[in-house]
Amino acid sequence: MPISVATDVGGTFTDLVGYDWHTGEFIVAKDSTTADDFSRGILSALVKSRLPTRSVKRYFANGSTVVINALTERKGVRTALFTTRGFRDVLEIQRSNRPDIYNFTYSKPLAFIPRELSFEVRERLDANGQVIEKLDLAELPAHIRQCRKKNVEAIAVCFLNAYGNGVHEQKCAEWIGKHAPEILVCCSHELTQEYREYERANTTVLNSYVQPVVARYLANLESGLRKVGVSGQLYAMASNGGVMKFSQAKRAPIQVVESGPVAGAIGACAIGEMIGESNLLTLDVGGTTAKTTLIHKGQLRINSDYFIEKTLTSAGYPLKVPCLDIVEIGAGGGSIFNRDETGVLRVGPVSAGAVPGPASYGRGGTKPTVTDAFLLTGILNPNYFLGGDIHLSKQRAYEAFASESRKLGISVDRLAQGTVRLANSQIINALKLVSVKRGYDPLNFTLVAYGGGGPLHASSVARQLGIPKVLIPRLPGVFSAWGMLMADLRRDFLRTQIMLVDRACREKLKSTFAELEQQARKAFSEEGREEQIRMERFVDARYRGQEHSVKVPVAEAALKNQDMKVLRRDFDELHQRAYEFTLEDQMEIVTCHLVAYAKLVKPAIRRLPRRKGSRTKPKESRLVHLEDHAARVEVFERSWLAPGTRLNGPVVVEEPTATTIVNRGDRLQVDEYGNLQIEILQRSRG
Repeated sequence: MPISVATDVGGTFTDLVGYDWHTGEFIVAKDSTTADDFSRGILSALVKSRLPTRSVKRYFANGSTVVINALTERKGVRTALFTTRGFRDVLEIQRSNRPDIYNFTYSKPLAFIPRELSFEVRERLDANGQVIEKLDLAELPAHIRQCRKKNVEAIAVCFLNAYGNGVHEQKCAEWIGKHAPEILVCCSHELTQEYREYERANTTVLNSYVQPVVARYLANLESGLRKVGVSGQLYAMASNGGVMKFSQAKRAPIQVVESGPVAGAIGACAIGEMIGESNLLTLDVGGTTAKTTLIHKGQLRINSDYFIEKTLTSAGYPLKVPCLDIVEIGAGGGSIFNRDETGVLRVGPVSAGAVPGPASYGRGGTKPTVTDAFLLTGILNPNYFLGGDIHLSKQRAYEAFASESRKLGISVDRLAQGTVRLANSQIINALKLVSVKRGYDPLNFTLVAYGGGGPLHASSVARQLGIPKVLIPRLPGVFSAWGMLMADLRRDFLRTQIMLVDRACREKLKSTFAELEQQARKAFSEEGREEQIRMERFVDARYRGQEHSVKVPVAEAALKNQDMKVLRRDFDELHQRAYEFTLEDQMEIVTCHLVAYAKLVKPAIRRLPRRKGSRTKPKESRLVHLEDHAARVEVFERSWLAPGTRLNGPVVVEEPTATTIVNRGDRLQVDEYGNLQIEILQRSRG
């Protein structure tokens, strides 16, 4: 009885989904995240699921917040940078542009490592990777002595133009490995073959900064899993929408910086393909954050430039890693209602987390949260949260809001209702960032909502954005973990190759992509996956003289055709969508991007049987406040709703890991796969 398992470690809860290949059944468990050691929470969820661990023989996947937490909380290791002579200050100089152009007191983000831990090495390559000055190792012994003196645990090696030729970096790393084997070494060319010196250096430094932390976490998790009998291949969810082996994630942990949110988008793609919906907006609301992304024509939007801690007033830290285009805000179930320094009311970004958690948990939390607000509106059942594992206290939720209500001079009930609307408005802004701001009309998309809180917000935010349909998949509270079971192995290979699109361009493109394909086949061969490899090709292109580029798909047929007009046409269309104009100027290719997939066997998504002659009955009715009115609303148990069931709002649908709201005037139908499809009949365009 082989079993596959996927686990998603969030800021509040750790989710687990197992799939029994013999029976076709999904097994679900949810437990509190153990922030001091995430592996403990995973093993606890595994015990809670009662899965026979010795049957986990095929596949075990994990997505977590380990990397992003280590970066944002500055809990990495002491790291040094070895760089080309003359480029010691690249992390301090950064970029001359600033996000807040009218802020004359703006200061650049502090580098992750102090200047005293940046060391120069004599060597030089030109932009094509040709050697100008040979590598001189004479100064390395002195640099290593300084590193040991300052307790450095990791070294990032990033030489000028090493994206075109990594030979000097490799020789430097080999010397360090021989003379200082206790220090981990990471070379920039192993992470990225794209240009831009500051971005490459920052990527390499941050990878080195978290590498020992992630290595320890994955080693602890692997050891714990093996002890309980898990023998399947261990995978980590990567930010690019694929999975990678633990061994690869240990070497390049920066590639799993956003592993959790990506898995939900993979699951949404699988659901969309199943029901014939190719344009999707996703909404994943957990205990700490709300995350959203856009899927257009069945394709995820992957960026090769990712930033952490980027805001309207901070440039953040750039990472040259392929990552799903995600907008994430602090508006989860545990997000705290508060007033900022200017007195503006807001939800988050501070969260109550799993411990102490929202006030209603009764674990010591005293601040009002979104979960407490939904409880006070009557939408959440205090005796059915997580299937009854956690009893919610309305009294504690009331007390948490009472002090704020007195300050504002409004009732607790009105403040709770306002908190829900405030969270909705923040989620709407996030959805606009991935849709309207990217040139897409929400009217043409279906909203797929999941996470413990996504179904609570979905109908209201869809109505205000003009989205015509909401889809709540099965197992929404653990959907990101479910999505990991739908992932393939994926590797991205990018190389800066600047060229004008002219008659000679086709041969250069063919040659570059042929080299990248060779790298891909070698990488998958080392993983024993050389069969069933699928390739996709893209170029980052711009008008000559521009700074920014857009990613354009390249059909294999286009490389065989002498005419590059199709590539130019597609580029113009995408540029128009991104920047709202086109030019007659020459088109220039900046980077070639090859995506390689190795297919993994996935669980079957089965149609559910219809129940003839049965009539759907509510489990109860209760007084709830939905949007701008209070009413006595019927409450249904989701497992009782057979395919073909139709309900008119307002209704509430409960299940152990989530609660779905169907507002007045909307219509719910259960499709043949058990998804809840909600038709939003009264839409506004907010």
